[in-house]
Amino acid sequence: MKVYKFGGASVKDAAGVRNIASIVGAEKGRLFVIVSAMGKTTNALEGLLDTFYDGKTALALERLQNIVDFHNRIIAELWGRPFLPDRVARFYMELEETVASSNPAVREYEVWYDRIVGYGELISTSIVSEYLAAVGIANTWVDMRECFVTTARHKDANVDLERSAERLVPLVEAADSRVYVGQGFIGATEDGAPTTIGREGSDYSAAAAGYILGAESVTIWKDVEGILNGDPKRFDDVCHIPEMNYLDAIELAYSGAQVIHPKTIKPLQNRNIPLHVRCFLDPALPGSVIRAGVQKNREIPILIVKPSQVLLTVRANDFSFILEERFAQIFALLDEYMVKVNLIQSSAVNLDLCMDRTRHLEELTERLRQEGYYTRYNTDMELITIRNYTPQQLAALEGAQDVYLVQRTRRTLQAVRRREE
Repeated sequence: MKVYKFGGASVKDAAGVRNIASIVGAEKGRLFVIVSAMGKTTNALEGLLDTFYDGKTALALERLQNIVDFHNRIIAELWGRPFLPDRVARFYMELEETVASSNPAVREYEVWYDRIVGYGELISTSIVSEYLAAVGIANTWVDMRECFVTTARHKDANVDLERSAERLVPLVEAADSRVYVGQGFIGATEDGAPTTIGREGSDYSAAAAGYILGAESVTIWKDVEGILNGDPKRFDDVCHIPEMNYLDAIELAYSGAQVIHPKTIKPLQNRNIPLHVRCFLDPALPGSVIRAGVQKNREIPILIVKPSQVLLTVRANDFSFILEERFAQIFALLDEYMVKVNLIQSSAVNLDLCMDRTRHLEELTERLRQEGYYTRYNTDMELITIRNYTPQQLAALEGAQDVYLVQRTRRTLQAVRRREE
């Protein structure tokens, strides 16, 4: 068994779905295929959710219709005629009923997020599965909400691999198909409440499926030739990295590298499953592989930019030492508001935190003030990470006026700077 994962860019249009069929059809062994929402559907569903949560039902339904029209155009182009697969029609109806008849005040935003935004993957996989069957690739569609048992941390759940194996393995064995098609990004709690596992979490879904099924490999199909040492949209003269070890990969992913989701590496490393990164635009390219036994490459600087960051400064009003006396309380509050911290720097009484932007920022800072803290923050920041940095790169960041914070270790340089316009 191999696991293939296709992201939103690979299914953004009908040509992309046909290309997936070509790639899947070329693999003669057993495949478990994880597919993301089509194109920018997750962004569109998040916009729908925001209007729904604000009580703007009419606008939310209008946005839903735009999402429906987008998918229907892809379906019509694939089949050459107007056509609506039964499962897709059912998901459209469920979404409409949720938006039109639900009271957003009865649940927290994150709970509604998991109930609504996950439909992007359900719809996309239904279309892909139906099309594969139409072109002669028999397959079994899998509802990952029934297979992945997760924690109840909505919008950022973790998959319980052992409990999930009790559901996924029997399903795969009973179906006895060559190809399975399942969703990335989604799961459900033990009692069936829908969950999501974080933006770009389909990589993690693929790794979890690979772990559970004892896959010989997991392949993430991207629109680049493999792992690069920087985003080609941001940096000139980026180079291809043919192989990387698990440790370097997880460090880079945590720092914001877009090639893989941070949670992806652990289940693969635990089972020694190689992770391939290949180009769906040209499957003949060799791509890159993350596996055990690869020596650290200390020559190529790897540059990562993580956008949408907040730089928060916290100080106790009574001048308590921040680490010894206050650290646990502050991080308990951060966890309560589901804030992901990416960089920490402390002095005697100040704690500086670079963290992902959150809709709960005002609530968090108000709670901190109520608990006796002074707070100050900047919202227009980004986090720069350079693995294998050069002295020139260090000097450039330390001397830049728009850089607010710099940290370095033997191999890694990180800086928080004001976002470039």
